[in-house]
Amino acid sequence: MPDAVVIGAGPNGLVAANLLADAGWSVEVLEEQPVPGGAVRHDRGVEPDFVSDLCSSFYPLAAASPVLTGLRLEEHGLRWSHAPQVLAHPLTDGRCAVLDRRVDATADSLEAFAPGDGAAWRRLHAVWETLRPALVDALFTPFPPVRSAARLAVRLRGTGGLRMARTLVLPVRRLGEEEFRGEGGGLLLAGNALHADLAPEAAGSGGFGWLMSMLAQTYGFPVPAGGAGALTEALTRRLRARGGVLRCDTRVDRILVRGGRAAGVRTAGGDMVRARRAVLADVAVPALYRELLGPEDVPAQLLSDLRRFQWDFATFKVDWALDGPVPWQCEQAAGAGTVHLSDGLDELTRFAAQLATGSVPDRPFCLFGQMTTADPSRSPRGTESAWAYTHVPHDVTGDAGGESLTGGWDARERELMADRVERQVERFAPGFRTRVRARRVLAPPTLQALDRNLHGGAINGGTAAMHQQLLFRPLPGTGRPETHVKGLYLASAGAHPGGGVHGAPGANAARAALRRPFAPALAGTQRLLARRDRTGRRQPGTHDGGGT
Repeated sequence: MPDAVVIGAGPNGLVAANLLADAGWSVEVLEEQPVPGGAVRHDRGVEPDFVSDLCSSFYPLAAASPVLTGLRLEEHGLRWSHAPQVLAHPLTDGRCAVLDRRVDATADSLEAFAPGDGAAWRRLHAVWETLRPALVDALFTPFPPVRSAARLAVRLRGTGGLRMARTLVLPVRRLGEEEFRGEGGGLLLAGNALHADLAPEAAGSGGFGWLMSMLAQTYGFPVPAGGAGALTEALTRRLRARGGVLRCDTRVDRILVRGGRAAGVRTAGGDMVRARRAVLADVAVPALYRELLGPEDVPAQLLSDLRRFQWDFATFKVDWALDGPVPWQCEQAAGAGTVHLSDGLDELTRFAAQLATGSVPDRPFCLFGQMTTADPSRSPRGTESAWAYTHVPHDVTGDAGGESLTGGWDARERELMADRVERQVERFAPGFRTRVRARRVLAPPTLQALDRNLHGGAINGGTAAMHQQLLFRPLPGTGRPETHVKGLYLASAGAHPGGGVHGAPGANAARAALRRPFAPALAGTQRLLARRDRTGRRQPGTHDGGGT
């Protein structure tokens, strides 16, 4: 019987398992898919000579995360690779905003839009440098982050106090208007806000766009050399080196609750896997409370609140194998790992409005990834492994593109939408479609089939809007990894601090489990495992279970 069972071998589940193993716990991880990784995987399914990331690709939060840094995954084979520039946002008139890891290079790009905008970027970056230590600490620790929040409050006073706090809750459109004279700075901020599901007019989108932009400025948008799955492989190797067990093709269909405490899990094959101390669930929030727990084990108020749980937008993705580099109209886009494709802020707002009203956008805002530019090992010299994703409504009520897309995403609809994405790329890179050697379409149902947590293609574990963050994430009053069931912990992106590959939800759940003492019924087992000789040393083969 392991000390802990972890449901799901996504990055959060693997981080949680590693931390528990570090503390001396025996751990068993159960994964439904035939391979671990969740949304952090790659393959050669588009074309054999091309490596394609299945879901996520660029990892600024991983580079910033003290959780992942502390695991020292480089010792287990992980290497990071960077594109020459982090991000570009070209416009059809030939202008291009470029975010570079060199602050002066970013500032110079924005100065070309309007005099003084380079200095405005440097001011925003100076604020980031002041707030960064406390802010990063607050992001990656359990809610409420009391100590880091206190340090953050002190540093906020040094950057303008309430005025700076106001800036961070502004809609990103307003933040761009207040800080910049030209369009470039606002484009960088707004495009980064739409890495989540935050429209340019949404409260708090300014703070999120600023955070993502400054993470990019400091850490870049690095990729694992060789493919996204290299990060998963490093986590897996580390876990196994510490005695952890990983079982794939093993779906959990029930969490066993005995006397109000999580006692283990039942697999779809009927096996019972008991857990001596804890069950950690790297699963979507609705799946945990509606499927894995019986209704008798979930409070009525929680089930009522769950009806108000909001997913982030659905995602539609296209992978390409290209015969040559992307023929960007703006040469500055050629060296960027990530390219934002929208012809100005108004077009971003139009895209967000179409999503909000249930329409499939006619000019989809696309995040475009140039993977060989970021990591030359991804495809043969002179070619490019590339992808783009955009968002679509979960419940489609119309098609702004006039092609009668319904959101059923059958073969016809998948190809029509992929063509629409390619037409959007062509606006900024005329001749792009002539470079396409092969393509693969990943519609929302396909993404969910690859990872059950990506419900309907939602990639963030739930909306990033303010009404579902902090103490409201995932539900009001449930901002911590502990659940109402003793010994059961939420370890997925549905928990604070939310989506992104950084490992914080898994780490928070593991640390909460380590702080929890044995249940009284297991006290005798605890004493047996921790039996010591007269010198106070543990006897061989025993362990205390550790802590933090």
